Amino acid sequence: MHVIISSIRHGMMENGEERRWGGRAAPGYRCFPCYGGRFFDRRWDMRVAMASAAAGRVGRANEDFTGALPTAAVLVDGAGIPGTESICRHGVAWYANRLGGGLLGLLSLVPDRGLPAVLADAIEQVTDDHRDTCDVANRISPSAAVAILRLSNGLVEYLVLGDAYVVLDRADSAPLVVSDRREVVISRSYASALETVAEGSDEYHRILSDLRSNRNQPGGFWVAKDDPRAADEAITGSCPISELTEVGAALLSNGASGIVDRFGLIDWAGVMAVLASSGPEEIIRRVRQAEAHHAVAADDATIAHCTDFGPA
Repeated sequence: MHVIISSIRHGMMENGEERRWGGRAAPGYRCFPCYGGRFFDRRWDMRVAMASAAAGRVGRANEDFTGALPTAAVLVDGAGIPGTESICRHGVAWYANRLGGGLLGLLSLVPDRGLPAVLADAIEQVTDDHRDTCDVANRISPSAAVAILRLSNGLVEYLVLGDAYVVLDRADSAPLVVSDRREVVISRSYASALETVAEGSDEYHRILSDLRSNRNQPGGFWVAKDDPRAADEAITGSCPISELTEVGAALLSNGASGIVDRFGLIDWAGVMAVLASSGPEEIIRRVRQAEAHHAVAADDATIAHCTDFGPA
């Protein structure tokens, strides 16, 4: 398993380099490619440790993205079907990285704008980037789940669209776990049919296409794709920074959240304890072990762990 690890504080990730206004990078850490401006609400900042591991599928890049600013963290979990270059020549990894980079740029430039509005603008930007070359409205064109965490005016604000997770470790109660389960619920009705056909076959793609016809539809589930209005369906909220423990908060892709919701190895309190003691790469290592033990296909797994909230 190859895990890419990164850490940031007092700066941002931009174009594969860490831009800082003080502080030091951890030795040997690699930066994620991110994009953005340099205008932040400097009243609060945080440290963000990030780890990501590709599923190891031949010919497919890691389709997750994560990046951070001093006051925000973003995670994008891309989704799509391989072999659909006639629909979108760029692919899922391109979409996830473009959307994630756009979110970081907007979060840095308009720090007081509501998170759904920021996400809507980012969706519109990436859609415009390939509208003229790709069939962006096709139901199997690239899409993504999104998780955002931002510090603002003494609050931790969060947004989740799709099956990503935000987890806040609260001092006086159990962790607050935020996820949009609509896709999971709808997908269950297709699970048995998908299990009976060969992955990658025409029938497999047909069933998957039927499932994805529920995307961004009333009564269905909502993800980032080509319609900015999907951002209005995101789950949002906030929590006073003072109510969180020193363990902080975490953003997880559904490949990483499998440690709880797929394999049941630990609960969410346990996840936060492992993050505090051993870092995000340990969660991913355990997920990979469980995938191998149960002989199930691996998924891209990504975590951003946010700690040390305090005045800048």
